Amino acid sequence: MKKINPLLIIILALGVFGIITTEMGIIGVLPQITEKFNISTSQAGLLVSIFSLVVAISGPFLTLLASGINRKVILLTSVFIFAISNIVYAYTTMFDVMLVFRIIPAIFHPVFFSVALVTAAKLVSPEKSSKAVTKVFSGITVGFAFGVPLTSYLAEKISLEAGFLFGAVVSIIAFIGILSWLPSMPVKDKLSYGKQLGILRKPQLWLNIVTVIFIFAAMFSVYSYFAEYLSQVTHMNGSWISIMLMAFGTIMIFGNFLFGGFLHKSITKTVIMFPLLFVVIYLFTYYLGSYSIPMVVIIFIWGAVHSGGLIVSQAWLTTEAREAPEFGNSLFVSFSNLGIAIGTTISGWFISHFGIHNLIWVGIAFSLLAFILIMLKIQISKLNTSEVNIR
Repeated sequence: MKKINPLLIIILALGVFGIITTEMGIIGVLPQITEKFNISTSQAGLLVSIFSLVVAISGPFLTLLASGINRKVILLTSVFIFAISNIVYAYTTMFDVMLVFRIIPAIFHPVFFSVALVTAAKLVSPEKSSKAVTKVFSGITVGFAFGVPLTSYLAEKISLEAGFLFGAVVSIIAFIGILSWLPSMPVKDKLSYGKQLGILRKPQLWLNIVTVIFIFAAMFSVYSYFAEYLSQVTHMNGSWISIMLMAFGTIMIFGNFLFGGFLHKSITKTVIMFPLLFVVIYLFTYYLGSYSIPMVVIIFIWGAVHSGGLIVSQAWLTTEAREAPEFGNSLFVSFSNLGIAIGTTISGWFISHFGIHNLIWVGIAFSLLAFILIMLKIQISKLNTSEVNIR
């Protein structure tokens, strides 16, 4: 391959950053959206859940269908759609229109993510591919660290329109970079659909998939209403909420490395520990949520553990998808988003019936369900190993 601009990997990471900012930035501006459209918090939460639900339904299948299309075309189309969608969010006066433009980019989310990772690996020599993929993957954490709080900050200090236009500008920069520097990348060796789909016959994989759904439901049933919770329960103003969102996201970068180290030592022990940590954090959040200073401390710990959910879940799912790692990653993207949709939707219903303070119990319930499934999977694995040894 011809010499590649070294900034191209950063541009791909920027594209991922733009996707996460578009998907999750909405969380930090839910209070302004409820005010702009004169709707309830649970209705505004649909903007999070419908995006995730579409990703969950379409992810693996669209990734398979797009596996034969020129990678440059896929990447350009995806970031263009994200740019347009953010512009629509900024200027529409109709909530239904905003909902529609949450569905359209959600279709392209898993495709861009999967293709960007494959492209990064192809752009460098084999020994550097893992580092290139890691850099692109870092766009997720940086999106949480800076994209979400910056959207919230701009919406608070300037206007809601400015918050969404920030996401549009990020995607436009990524579009220009990909258009200018990425060479045409037609797919030469297309993998068999049958071989990739074959891993779905494994019962153990489905146990891990449901666990991932519960973990993400536990994470986002509360995080999706982060700004509303701090506003209504902790009584923080918009500026403080923006600061807390940035603190939460920044500490996620540290948490990523922390849980990466835990996983390196033992995947099983780390996966068992994770949902229990969330139960403890949520109990502290429930009982100390109305006190500002304790909540600041809790948010720092919460952010570190929250980031762990991304890599812990991905590692747990892909242990049963080694035969088709790319398709396994698309399953992770899909079903983690299904978990986000389920958690956000149930919490929205819970808030409307029992108040926002009590949504914490939804997160605790999903954490315990994940823990039960993890222990069940471990026991089944032990039984299978024992049977093999007897034979």
